[in-house]
Amino acid sequence: MTCFRLSPLVPAFLACLNAAGQTADLALPEVQVKDSLSPSARYQFPQTSESVTAKSLAETVNAVDTEDAVKYLPSLFVRKRNFGDTQPVLATRTWGVNASARSLVYADGVLLTALVANNNTLGAPRWGLVAPEEIERIDVLYGPFAAAYAGNSMGAVMEITTRMPRKFEASVSQTEAWQDFNQYGTHQTFRTSQTAATLGDRVGDLSWWFSFNHQDSHSQPLSYVTAAAQPAGTTGGYSERNKLGTAANVYGASGLLHTVMDNAKIKLAYDLAPTLKAAYTYGFWSNDGHAGVESYLRTAAGNQTYGGQAGFGSGQYTLQQQHGMHSLTLKTTTEGTWDWEAVFTRYSVDHDIQRTPNTVGAGTSLPTAGRVTLLEGTGWNTLDLKAIWRTDDRSHEASFGYHHDRYELANVTWNTGNWATGRNFTTRVTEGDGKTETHALWVQDAWKLTPGSKATLGGRWEQWRAFDGYNYNSTGNTSVRQPTIEASRFSPKVSVSLEAAPEWLITTSVGKAYRFPTASELYQLVTAGAVASVPNPNLKPENVTSTELALEQSLPAGRVRFSLFNEDVSDALIGNTNIINGVNTTVTVNVDKVRSTGFELAAQQSDAVFHGLDLSGSVTYAYSKIISNPTWRSTTGSTSTGKFSPYVPDWRATVTATYRSSEKLSTTVAARYSGRVYSTLDNSDVHGDTYQGFEGFFVVDAKVRYQLDPHWVASVGVDNLNNHKYFLFHPFPQRTLVANLKYNY
Repeated sequence: MTCFRLSPLVPAFLACLNAAGQTADLALPEVQVKDSLSPSARYQFPQTSESVTAKSLAETVNAVDTEDAVKYLPSLFVRKRNFGDTQPVLATRTWGVNASARSLVYADGVLLTALVANNNTLGAPRWGLVAPEEIERIDVLYGPFAAAYAGNSMGAVMEITTRMPRKFEASVSQTEAWQDFNQYGTHQTFRTSQTAATLGDRVGDLSWWFSFNHQDSHSQPLSYVTAAAQPAGTTGGYSERNKLGTAANVYGASGLLHTVMDNAKIKLAYDLAPTLKAAYTYGFWSNDGHAGVESYLRTAAGNQTYGGQAGFGSGQYTLQQQHGMHSLTLKTTTEGTWDWEAVFTRYSVDHDIQRTPNTVGAGTSLPTAGRVTLLEGTGWNTLDLKAIWRTDDRSHEASFGYHHDRYELANVTWNTGNWATGRNFTTRVTEGDGKTETHALWVQDAWKLTPGSKATLGGRWEQWRAFDGYNYNSTGNTSVRQPTIEASRFSPKVSVSLEAAPEWLITTSVGKAYRFPTASELYQLVTAGAVASVPNPNLKPENVTSTELALEQSLPAGRVRFSLFNEDVSDALIGNTNIINGVNTTVTVNVDKVRSTGFELAAQQSDAVFHGLDLSGSVTYAYSKIISNPTWRSTTGSTSTGKFSPYVPDWRATVTATYRSSEKLSTTVAARYSGRVYSTLDNSDVHGDTYQGFEGFFVVDAKVRYQLDPHWVASVGVDNLNNHKYFLFHPFPQRTLVANLKYNY
């Protein structure tokens, strides 16, 4: 039986709080805090937007990781496989769980999305650099209709606004979670323990904030070992098919991941003048992971064995990572004629090494030889300079800016005589290196035509290049210096909004966008677990045309919105995974034309039906098809023209109901639904309900939160209350209990 146990850090931290506040009155005075201006409002961005506030997040979401905060927003899905997942990609209306570079995630203007890749491994946003406790609000903007954002905004832009203290404050919280997992031959309870602490103050013109998060988590199997036939001399296993419908019997669980993760961040802000603030942020993230396996196979004598299946080797690995992030911001907040801001960021992969054996030995032994994969030297810099000019009557609010980014991929895999220890490399297996760089200028004017109508006109010019590309493969001993490629594009935007009737707003938007290939799509050559990635250095930029018609009505205590959207993408960059020589191999190609058409209905109402009941929900339908792709053929000769776009479900829906029976007690029930998807260009993966398949899901979550006193708050909730068992390539979490106890000073 697993017992709830507070981390040793908690009592020590509480003792410090008590010492600091031993003369304070328990009943703290109420502090009125003005909501911060969202980036959308500050720059008059024209997109449809949805938001979640810190108050709503605390009441409705079993938030262990920062990415949990948006799981009930319309059309969004975060591919989070386990607590502390390092690969949670944001899926949007028209793009799925493998398209990390088709959305942008920011925190206080700092880009968290890793545009060094467009996948669900290296490309995932760096969510860990934001502590859930520091979130003030999150705004999501749909579509590439603002000139301030790159073409990666074709899916959505998420702006996380964090807060700074106005007086001394501190908090400590303990979260415990237990997942009961039962699938094939694995029947276990997987536990996660997380301790989080914050400390901050404002003294004169200086404010500071420190946050720390320590998480120790155990995941369900992230993969399974499969084979078409029973290994010789063994019994056990489970009859199963793979996503293509052919035999792929399950002989064991792998990727049983134990991670110890630490995040620490310090933010410093100084008011240089009443309307000018400088801020510096440093974030440090470390991860120590160990993955194991569980074999279902037995010998004739009844002993556990790997049966010679190499998957039991690749499913065992160690992962050591240390990443750092710096950002410097200068920003004015006059809301007068002029405002401006400058943001510089640096993200560095200082230490990133994964070790794994090549194969397996007799019984359950492992050879000492193996492989080591390094990402050290990977990183990126960004610079954004922005300004706003407003007329006295606010008939024009023009904004303009300059953007620069530089991304570097350094990815090499070595053979080693001892995979479990040290860096005693022998020979190089593969290498994929390269850089991308973008310069951009943009301008936008929000022009009030009449008191009830507005036109937003904008454009973005971008100069992009990819260079220093290098690939090496020990198979065939091939070494290639890839050519430099360059492209320049201009993206016009226009949006018109009209108050058609009292409380009704109609907005029509059209936007061009170009999404340039990432360094990993061009150059990455690596095998990670069961998937091999193959580079394509000749990729062209995606050419995007998006349109949206949105009708929104404001209600006395809520709102309802209906949006029609269409997105045409020429030269769409899509990674197609096929099983080649027994290995899942992903190659990114330019698909001639993809079209996604659909609608989104979103609504929310406070005090619905009766006082204290808040309801919100959304329904999204997307009909996404490959219109033309005449030159592509699968390994079996099939075509993709007329097939559904990979990873895009037809239906998504969310619903949330929160009842506040008193000021202290709130109860939430929420549900999420997604239709099934295909993961291949020719839709040949006909069997979704299996490992490596993609199926639909319906899960119900619940949470109860109680304010014990002015300082203490407790909550308990369950994710996947209905215990739905489903696959999105990986087996996803089953019923999970989450409990939290938090102290605020």
